[in-house]
Amino acid sequence: MSETDDLVRAVEATLFAAEEPMTADALSAHLGGADVRDALRELEEHYRERGVRLVERGRRWQFQTAPDLAHLLRREKEQVRRLSRAATEVLAIVAYHEPVSRAEIEAIRGVQTSGGTLDVLMEAGWVRVAGRREVPGRPVIYATTPEFLSHFGLQSRRDLPGIDELKAAGLLDPVDEAYDEMVGNRREDGEESAEESDRRTDDDDEAADTPHTAALEKPDESA
Repeated sequence: MSETDDLVRAVEATLFAAEEPMTADALSAHLGGADVRDALRELEEHYRERGVRLVERGRRWQFQTAPDLAHLLRREKEQVRRLSRAATEVLAIVAYHEPVSRAEIEAIRGVQTSGGTLDVLMEAGWVRVAGRREVPGRPVIYATTPEFLSHFGLQSRRDLPGIDELKAAGLLDPVDEAYDEMVGNRREDGEESAEESDRRTDDDDEAADTPHTAALEKPDESA
């Protein structure tokens, strides 16, 4: 057996036993600095038509069930994670505009954002603190996580649906300028008018939980 075959088998075994998805760099370090890129592509091709597949999500590699077999593994009762309207909007803004500060989130939404909304998203593992913006005050900025990409079946943020796709799916009102602005046009950093400062907060929205929008539904897949 060649060294190449040995490396492919080693990468396969490592990913199979890993407790969480691994980056190529992490795999390489685990295997003594070996170049694992060709091995990953070979395994990806090998598993393409099998019951489990090797996929890359947010630059991390993992095995998951083939989508067409998900119905065989679906549980009779599933616990659905629900997000309030406010949390759904904030998550969408972070995904489309990251890295983004809280002031920028509020400018796009046109309402103040309660700290609890961001806390919920960070507890879910979908949003993280990505540092501070180098402007006066150095506000905290937020970004999505690899877990967000994996949960919604996205390889990268480039796979997020665009405005036309959202409208076609009935998830975006063509005359809703607030959402058009959210997905399309980013406002200047941190400037908020007096009128915006006086608008409602998220507290009313947090009271009524609604399922997160179908644009961000989790696909039927399991590891």
